[in-house]
Amino acid sequence: MNFERNENQNMIAQMVRDFAEKEIRPNMKKWDDDEIFPVETMKKMGDLGLLGIFIPEEYGGSGFSYFEYATALMELGRVCGGVGLSVAAHNSLCTGHIYYHGTEEQKRKYLPKLASGEWIGAWGLTEPNTGSDAMRMKTTAVKEGNEWVINGAKNWITHGLSGDVAVVLIRTGELLDSNGITAFIIEKGTPGFSAVKIKEKLGVRASETAELIFDNVRVPEENVIGEVGMGFRQAMQILDGGRISIASLSAGIARGAYEASVKYAKEREQFGQPIAHFQAIGFKLADMATEVEAAELLCFQAAYLKNNKLPVTKAGAFAKYYASEVAVKCGNEAVQIMGGYGYTKEYPAEKFLRDAKLMTIGEGTSEIQKLVISREILK
Repeated sequence: MNFERNENQNMIAQMVRDFAEKEIRPNMKKWDDDEIFPVETMKKMGDLGLLGIFIPEEYGGSGFSYFEYATALMELGRVCGGVGLSVAAHNSLCTGHIYYHGTEEQKRKYLPKLASGEWIGAWGLTEPNTGSDAMRMKTTAVKEGNEWVINGAKNWITHGLSGDVAVVLIRTGELLDSNGITAFIIEKGTPGFSAVKIKEKLGVRASETAELIFDNVRVPEENVIGEVGMGFRQAMQILDGGRISIASLSAGIARGAYEASVKYAKEREQFGQPIAHFQAIGFKLADMATEVEAAELLCFQAAYLKNNKLPVTKAGAFAKYYASEVAVKCGNEAVQIMGGYGYTKEYPAEKFLRDAKLMTIGEGTSEIQKLVISREILK
């Protein structure tokens, strides 16, 4: 594997970096303070091709690989984890689920709108009482003629309120039956389908999170993705790819925290010299630099396997587990290096730390990643 960025990655990196500095950095404090999901900024990223990065051009996407996708998320994470999370969820989960498992008709109907940013996508697996234990979901779909009637709720759903379309995993069989869960496409405005915003989050506050509510929601048969009962298997495959995206975003957050720490350490003086000259600070920066580099390499290893259609479960879990924990560590060290200033919103360290924490929870907690890894290595 060649570890150098290819021409497309360099192009994507520069484009995203320029966009982030112009459109995101000046506004991210207000978005964070007021929990504003910047819909118009998302749509601008659609114009740049960032909302359908790995979707083929025939469906309106950019036609790039997971290398370019990971690179884009790293660049977004360097500036704002919340915006990066929205891009990751839109691409990997909703759009990716339809692309990898949808019918040709579903792809042609939904992917161009999602890839262009005309529509924003959501994806729902978690429920109020079932997080990691997804097999115990209580939301159900019952067949009535050529329609399915859905009742229940999903929780912690990115873009649950603003999303124009959602891919939702619903129980159509018996409890704990891995063949009893089905994926449905549900459009915003469908009678009985509503959402409530979840407020006062610790971090990633520029990314909208909501609870989805289904009250006798009727969905036509043609909105079933794949075969009835195959939804859980589809979801596990989607999460394999999704973990690469969260790992990449985590690596970006970690790098952002590291770079901010280097800048501060060079400028801040104590005892008559920049604090970067003190071994205690220099060693912190050395650890951060090493761990960020390792996290990025794990991301690109998983991306390489994904690009080549090779098994990615273990590599994705490696990357997601390590990179998310490194992001938290780098955020924490950034606060420590900046001292009292790091504890204030005037400086970027505390936001990196707050945004990083969700990376160890979303799309499979660190504990779930260790479970996945242990199962893979003990096969």
